[in-house]
This record gives sequence, C-alpha cells and structure tokens, in this order.
Amino acid sequence: MSPEITKANGHKIQGSALRSMPPIERFTPLTPHLAISPTVSVVVPAMNEAENLPHVFATIPQWIDEIVLVDGNSVDDTVAVARRLRPNVKIVTQTGKGKGDALAAGFAACTSDIIVMIDADGSTDGHEIISFVGALVTGADFVKGSRYISGGGSDDLTFSRYFGNKVLTTLVNVFYRTKYTDLCYGYNAFWTRHLPVLDLDCDGFEVETLMNVRAAKAGLRVHEVPSHERCRIHGESNLHAVRDGIRVLKTILRERRRRPTQPVPEPAARPAADRGVA
Repeated sequence: MSPEITKANGHKIQGSALRSMPPIERFTPLTPHLAISPTVSVVVPAMNEAENLPHVFATIPQWIDEIVLVDGNSVDDTVAVARRLRPNVKIVTQTGKGKGDALAAGFAACTSDIIVMIDADGSTDGHEIISFVGALVTGADFVKGSRYISGGGSDDLTFSRYFGNKVLTTLVNVFYRTKYTDLCYGYNAFWTRHLPVLDLDCDGFEVETLMNVRAAKAGLRVHEVPSHERCRIHGESNLHAVRDGIRVLKTILRERRRRPTQPVPEPAARPAADRGVA
C-alpha cells in the first residue's frame, strides 16, 4: 500500500504504510467489541495476604495471560491459596525486602508485552485493568491510576496521606514539568519494553514515585485513568505515612541529579497508529 493518501477534497498527505492485520488467533477478546493482540501480565506483590487473595484474584479478568505473585516470605498460606485459585500462577519468592524490591523481582519474571501492577490487599480493583490496557494499546507508554480525576476516588485516604500526596505531587509537577494528579498510588501499567527506563533500584513504597518520575524524564507518553481505591479487606498495612513520605521526598530530590535513560524505540511491527486493537 502506498504511503500517499488522497483525501476527499483532492489534497494528498503523506503517511506511513499500514501493516497487515495480525492473524485472528493472536487477538484476545476483552469485551464483545474490543480485542487486542498484545499479551498482558499482572504482578501482585504479597506478604501474608492469604485472606485477601480470593477477592483480589476474583477481580482479575480471565483474559489476562499471566499472573505473577511475588511472595515476600509469607508465614501464612499465601502461596497455597494463590495456586488453588489460579493453578497456572507464576510464584516468585522475594529474596530482598520491601515493595520496590518485590516489584522488580516480579517484573523480571514477566513474559508478556504489557505489565500491570496491583496490590494484594484488595484496595485495587482488577476490573479496572481493561482501562489501563486500553490506554496503552491506543497510544500511551505508561498508564497511572488516579484517585483524583473524574471517576476515581478512595475509601481509605486519611487526611495525612491526602495532604502528603498533594504536596509531593506538586513538587514533582514543578520539578519535572508533569501534570500528575496522583503520585503515590500503586496501580500502574506499562509496555514491558520500558523496563530499562524504569530501572527499579529502590526497596520501599517510594517505588511508585520513582516509576512516575523516570517515565516523565525519559519522555514516555504518560496517561492517567480514574481508579477507585478500596479499604484493605484483612490485615494491617505496612505503609507508614511519615517515614515513607520522607523516602518519597528523598527520591524526588535524588532523581533531579540522575540522567534519564533513553526509551527503547517502538517495534516496527507495532507503530503508534496500530497497536493491535480490533
């Protein structure tokens, strides 16, 4: 097909040649009206979350190609419950400590084109994954959930968490010229080829901030989608607002001195105009 396209008014414009449609067996139906050809992995870091996993796994769509559960050396039945719920789940045993370390281990084990990260405490809703994947296959490089845009919300946001997140989000927007509405939220998705850009080298809850900052510095196309945060179902959170807020602040300041990593070019087989959506 010629890259030269003639419009109805007779004027000609130049465009890139369109690739042929992938074979029908490459597509995974998401809804009666939407199918994609990229594969999708979901990473779930978990430590002593056996009581929460039945709810979490029930929300993850059946069309997901791979679930990677990163076990932080749980002393309950987290791994056994995960295997009972999804016999094909991939279990990664964490050798270090902290959420950042767990996510790095989980990402390294993924084999799909797209990676989605959710929490194991029931606060993030797997039914929303379709919004993240939809944004990626229609042009985004990195998609972040936001509790503060229309359609988002939270049942578990204390004043201290809200205020701290607001201050830290403002700092990132000023320092890195972003327009983020929600910095410290753990529901994100991205194309696997961008893992070298993110290059996770932190241990704790500051990992979300690190990913958001590095995505922006590398010039990735970042898109926010609304997400509603639920309360943890069982157990207690390991998050400490003041301690982890200080770690996030240090990360924001430290990243100003770090040179960004250049993103991997988009494969020729998946140009921006056609990411395998049907």
